[in-house]
Amino acid sequence: MGFTTSLTNLNEGNSLTVVLPVQTEEDSQSKKRARRSYRRSRRNRKTRYRQARFLNRKRPEGWLPPSLMARVNNVLSMVNRFKKLVPLSDCSLELVKFDTQKMMNAEISGIEYQQGTLQGYEVREYLLDKFGRRCAYCGTKDVPLEIEHVHPKSRGGSNRVSNLTLACRECNEEKDNLTLDEWSIRLANKKDKRSKWILSSLPTIIKQLQKPLKDTAVVNSTRWKLYECLIGTSLTIECGTGARTKMQRIQHELTKEHYYDAVCIGESTPTEPLLFKTNQVLQIKAKGRGSRYRSGTDKFGFPIRQMPRIKMIHGFMSGDMVKAIVPKGKYQGTWFGQIAMRSSGYVDIKDKNGKRMVQGIQAKYCQIVQRFDGYSYFVEKRKESAIPPHA
Repeated sequence: MGFTTSLTNLNEGNSLTVVLPVQTEEDSQSKKRARRSYRRSRRNRKTRYRQARFLNRKRPEGWLPPSLMARVNNVLSMVNRFKKLVPLSDCSLELVKFDTQKMMNAEISGIEYQQGTLQGYEVREYLLDKFGRRCAYCGTKDVPLEIEHVHPKSRGGSNRVSNLTLACRECNEEKDNLTLDEWSIRLANKKDKRSKWILSSLPTIIKQLQKPLKDTAVVNSTRWKLYECLIGTSLTIECGTGARTKMQRIQHELTKEHYYDAVCIGESTPTEPLLFKTNQVLQIKAKGRGSRYRSGTDKFGFPIRQMPRIKMIHGFMSGDMVKAIVPKGKYQGTWFGQIAMRSSGYVDIKDKNGKRMVQGIQAKYCQIVQRFDGYSYFVEKRKESAIPPHA
């Protein structure tokens, strides 16, 4: 999950694409569950039992949980940094990936689905994410998918997203105007492997129809807080949806990349063909600034190693971006990446995905490129030097 922002200086005709992927919802939830289990275990060991207290403090208006407010602060931090480097005047913000309120309203979603200016992109993109870009019935992928009414529209089915799914042409024609119960009876009479597979997947489909997208709920919770904070930066703010971004990116025949999404946000995207030239893309990822853990634990929560109390060791700390020139040995050569600092003075070097490339080299071989400030910075090199304009 992340925010993609396009910052443009209209007076100079310059644009700056910033891709801000933040900590994923899965990582955040797993860490919160781990902290909760440690806290409860410690409380049970050292204090008498007491019931958990909830809602015992009045929260100010507009309050967001810290895990959500951190996402807003990440975007604001990067915007303020770039304002110091580039004379920015405008900001195009992707407020929501899908407008779920419109899609859940039967009347509006019907117009949006059939004749809206987005030509079905809002609903279609939501369904593609929800069902993993494959046929919900037989699981076929990499084929043209059609929007299908689970309860047939000819028999009173609505256009609400809870009644829509994706199906390949074969499944859509086979189901026709049958309900799921009627289709399951017909499938049970067939003996081929495909029918058995579809029949076994129907209960899962029914559950998935009512399952919302968690990331969409997170963006919907933070969008207006982010908008209000960006207003305070004195930039002119323009808003758009993710579905509109995709529609405009496809119209300009651009590949699916975050930096191309950023320049296609909102109504200000030019209608004439665009020319984007770039050899390198800077990727910035929020990493946090460590944790309160004083010891490493095993999977059961028991301590197995003590964490160093001093973060700065031999002039380095974990998270620093370094250039390491190793003269000899197994890792001979030049390495770039983030370091994990050990108390012994030896370091490991990681790539942008957190995978260790180098282990146990001496710190004297390292030179600082970027001090750790809570973010990781990696430059992605593109093969082509330019994307040609399209007619």
